[in-house]
Amino acid sequence: MTASTSLPRVVVTGVGVVSPIGIGVDSFWQNLIAGRSGIAALSAFPAGDLPSKLAAEVRDFDPLEHIYQRKFLKVMSRDIQLGVAGASMAMKDSKLNRGDVDPERLGVEFGAGHISTTPEELADAAQHMQLMAEGQTFSKWAEDGLGQIAPLWLLKQLPNMPACHVAIEHDARGPNNTITSCESSALLALAEGVRAIERDAADVMIVGACSSYIHPLEIARLNLYESLSRGDDPTHACRPFDLHRDGTVAGEGAAAFVIERYEHAISRGAPIYCEILGVGAGCDGRDVANRANGLGLARAIQSALRQSELSARDLGHINAHGKGTRRDDVAEARAYHTALGMVAESIPVTALKSYFGHFDAGAGAVELAGSMLAMRYGRLPMTLNYRTPDPLCPLNIVRDEPLDITNSVALSVNRTRMGQSAAAVIRAV
Repeated sequence: MTASTSLPRVVVTGVGVVSPIGIGVDSFWQNLIAGRSGIAALSAFPAGDLPSKLAAEVRDFDPLEHIYQRKFLKVMSRDIQLGVAGASMAMKDSKLNRGDVDPERLGVEFGAGHISTTPEELADAAQHMQLMAEGQTFSKWAEDGLGQIAPLWLLKQLPNMPACHVAIEHDARGPNNTITSCESSALLALAEGVRAIERDAADVMIVGACSSYIHPLEIARLNLYESLSRGDDPTHACRPFDLHRDGTVAGEGAAAFVIERYEHAISRGAPIYCEILGVGAGCDGRDVANRANGLGLARAIQSALRQSELSARDLGHINAHGKGTRRDDVAEARAYHTALGMVAESIPVTALKSYFGHFDAGAGAVELAGSMLAMRYGRLPMTLNYRTPDPLCPLNIVRDEPLDITNSVALSVNRTRMGQSAAAVIRAV
């Protein structure tokens, strides 16, 4: 995708957010600009002897308030519920009424992460397996044990189901696709949505991402392989780019966006948040040095800038991945310097995971919503918990209070621990 005049302009006309610091754009923005964190002691289930006992949970979420096709709730995991709710909020925010767009010209591109099953769903089958007499074959279990599993249980875990349910909710009969690339999923879904409009396969696309780590199996898995904060004070957890950062925090959430051809939006008098100028992607590849220096992210940023026909000096702020781990933050900072040169040290940077933690695909979408709202209101949220600069991360981190901004161009980035990266350049309209 390029900023060429031969391609249609693509704009964002609706935003929906379900996050640990607010459900809906108004609540989300008010808490974000006020510096209210959504990180607290894990409450969804007992933390027990887990090394990390903090989490960023979406509280007071009632799917019945946001999901129209309620008969499908029984086959929706929490991840899916969050995503479908976010999409419905975005559609409402866009003021798209039935008949405003041909259903065959309305599509969905959604990002999703790993969705775990709950132990209860397979408990009866597992118990039946355990009680089998020694020497019995799996074929015997297939005859007697499969009946202990609900026929539709797998529908809760399939990563393509958020996109499916969003399409059903809004009768979207156009292109429908799912991106499963961990943290980079949201921006990659945005890129695919833009391309669908550019190739005239749709006039309007619902894009976004959802995920939840607030689950016993996910929390256990993260404690085994992820660098989670081991502290017990939520006010000092998840400190992106701070010298004393000790890891990230598990969270959950979703955000969705309605994007459409500029002419289509203007013709119906739609509110416009911003224009999408370019979305780039890259990967670190095999070399260890590439990963340590965030090579894939640097390439993604350079690609997004080329597409937007802008330079580093045109950027008003960077919405950082800011995971809060020692290795990832250093690699990200190095990527900025590679892609942007010395200008990287002067561009204001905010890291919103300091508010709501890390939660795979959905986090990138919620962060992107933060940038869109920042440009709308002319104020950039500060990074929480940033006290002592890390010499290895020489960046202009916004701290202590929000920053008034006049430059209407933003760069939002995400990167996976394996180096898959994406970057988007957006401009207020």
